[in-house]
Amino acid sequence: MAMEMRQQLKMTQQLVMTPQLQQAIKLLQMTRIELQDVVRQELEENPILEESSEQEEIRDGETLLEVVEAELPDETLTSSDSFQEVEAGEETLRDWDSYLDGYNYTSGEQSGDDDDKLSFENLLTRKGTLFDHLHWQLQMGKYSDEEQRVGEELIGNIDDDGYFCSTIADVAVVCEVPEPVVETMLERIQEFDPSGVGARSLQECLLIQARSLEMEGSVVEAILLRYLPEVESRNYKQIARSLKVELEHVLAAIRVIAGFDPRPGRLYSSDEVHYISPDIFVHKVGDDYVVLLNEEGLPNLRLSPFYLEAKAGGSMDAKAEEYVGDKMRAAQWLIKSIQQRQRTIFRVAKSIVKFQREFLERGVEGLRPLVLRDVAEDIGMHESTISRVTTNKYMQTPQGLFELKYFFNSGLSTSDGESVSSESVKNQIKDIIDKEDPSKPLSDQKIAEMLSDATVNIARRTVTKYREMMRIGSSSERRRHF
Repeated sequence: MAMEMRQQLKMTQQLVMTPQLQQAIKLLQMTRIELQDVVRQELEENPILEESSEQEEIRDGETLLEVVEAELPDETLTSSDSFQEVEAGEETLRDWDSYLDGYNYTSGEQSGDDDDKLSFENLLTRKGTLFDHLHWQLQMGKYSDEEQRVGEELIGNIDDDGYFCSTIADVAVVCEVPEPVVETMLERIQEFDPSGVGARSLQECLLIQARSLEMEGSVVEAILLRYLPEVESRNYKQIARSLKVELEHVLAAIRVIAGFDPRPGRLYSSDEVHYISPDIFVHKVGDDYVVLLNEEGLPNLRLSPFYLEAKAGGSMDAKAEEYVGDKMRAAQWLIKSIQQRQRTIFRVAKSIVKFQREFLERGVEGLRPLVLRDVAEDIGMHESTISRVTTNKYMQTPQGLFELKYFFNSGLSTSDGESVSSESVKNQIKDIIDKEDPSKPLSDQKIAEMLSDATVNIARRTVTKYREMMRIGSSSERRRHF
């Protein structure tokens, strides 16, 4: 058999996680306070970036758009776009301004007192844990009772860093199911947000993140599968020789890997209490609900006219021009990433308001079943993007302040063929228990029968699960002797 060497050109497409893409994803997941800190830091470190008045932002934003139009997705908003104008147009907004100037966000009523702002108590929240975030995603999926049970056991064995710290065999014994069932369920949990969660090793954690970006068969995957020791020793030339690729391709892959998170659960590991303010305000104007982004504290950003003119005039030397060019591109991407973040939050919030109008009218009893896929299909985005947007983002509504994730919940069927949200059913269970005779508390079976009489088809074990989720004791624990 003859052996020979050949040169062959091959065109392939692959997604490379550039620093700009990493920045856009990070900004999307940030809270408003975190975003304000990032903007403040960038203003201090980047001389090209500066704060301007609204009028200057609109004018100069149009120039900026021309500069970066070819580099950014068509879907990105221009700097001259106002998210409020997307909703209603300038004429209607001017009418709303006088209405909202005296709006009391705490009570949901008009007030003439300028000091009557959002109450301080509504700015307090308990940060969601990794367990809460994963359990919520599990509830949003369509799983059998057995898969749900296995999933809850698996999530309970994921540590604060996001790693699965038990074994497939142990979980199989506890849940009394075959090991392949546990393995399959773990693979599904590994598709949850944050990317990389549920891994059993650092290598698996990084591979999950690479494959979530559709990097199967890429240099990145090859390095993670076979050359992690060489990466640790920085023997990049050896990796390039073994893979028979150019060294620059290996270095590019290393930069992508460096952007992965080796501890994906740490975002949820802090027990600190954070002060928050709403990302979105929902106001009722006439018969309609108006969605407004809260942009207070987010300065209008622009490129410095001084540096723009200096660069255009060609008066800089090569080194200064290179420095200004790098800083200008960083500033452009930050501005566009913030705009894309705000636009995405706005679209998700608007879709939620459309689906949950009954909640805005009647409160928790009007909350309808809603899953990530519903909103994703409504606005043409991926479910993982909706999950990122709804994490640690809050909406001030006429019914109070709620995290966006609150509006997503599974549903139960009713005897008249309709469906009712799990949160609404939990609220009904709580109301029934609150009104029971403390000396003769109701059993879970009796509560299930009462709900069935009220058209909600629910099993006793489901009542038990919901009661335990609300941390309400059993009938024997609730019994009071007088």
